[in-house]
Amino acid sequence: MSSLELFHPVIQKWFLGRFTAPTEPQERGWPQIAAERDLLIAAPTGSGKTLTAFLAAIDTLYRQGVSGGLQDEIRVVYVSPLRALSTDMQRNLEQPLTEIAAVAAACGQPAPQIRTSLRTGDTSAAQRAAILKRPPHILVTTPESLYLMLTSRRAREILRTVRTVIVDEIHALVRDKRGSHLALTLERLAAICPGKLQRIGLSATQRPIEAIASFLVGAGKPVAPDRPVIVDSGHQRELDLGIEVPASDLGAVCMHEQWAEVNARIVELIQSHRSTLIFVNTRRLAERLTHQLSELLGE
Repeated sequence: MSSLELFHPVIQKWFLGRFTAPTEPQERGWPQIAAERDLLIAAPTGSGKTLTAFLAAIDTLYRQGVSGGLQDEIRVVYVSPLRALSTDMQRNLEQPLTEIAAVAAACGQPAPQIRTSLRTGDTSAAQRAAILKRPPHILVTTPESLYLMLTSRRAREILRTVRTVIVDEIHALVRDKRGSHLALTLERLAAICPGKLQRIGLSATQRPIEAIASFLVGAGKPVAPDRPVIVDSGHQRELDLGIEVPASDLGAVCMHEQWAEVNARIVELIQSHRSTLIFVNTRRLAERLTHQLSELLGE
């Protein structure tokens, strides 16, 4: 049985309309999340680990909404060490929620409104007040902003309903004082929640992964095989590595004709792939290459 079958039929239909099949972190992670276990997912970028955590949370909220039990309260907190990543994540959450609602409508089923909000250092006073007045179901934030909310009496009250906290890029926090500060914040959050706070960590592949797991659940707590569960999808993805040089002979200085050959080949690679990341060694070269490729590629 695929772990996707754990989800509501509408969620399943949406997923299969967007993806071919669950990835390894999703197949292994969803049953653990459904069992309400603490979970650390270590996998390379692009393996779907973020969706692993969010889709399970969305499914729970969707089922509560269908049954009429979804209140205006924060149930999920997503913490990212990067403010920009938090903003992107909140924006990226809106698309699947909108699409899931459309799938439900097409199936003639009710589509509960699952709301998200963003709370960072850039959040305006009006937006912060709106979060207090009508809490979202999913709160996207940063370690510092979560700490500030826990120091505020009114904000602390609306965090008492949290059931799941997702810590993204957790490997970037373990090594310094910022991570120590977040560890204290997580314990404070757990202390005000009447029920068990499920902790889900998302990490790039690291060694020792057990140290990341210990950080997730709290220092001094035993890391048994089932607390937290560690889903380690390995360190490396399959690489297709190639070295290419211009057809003309290389010299001490790259001539204009050779740059034209290089640019033409880069354009071929860009047009044959969904995304392309180009590294250069100076800002000047980055700007010049951008200009040249823009002329070749057009809008």
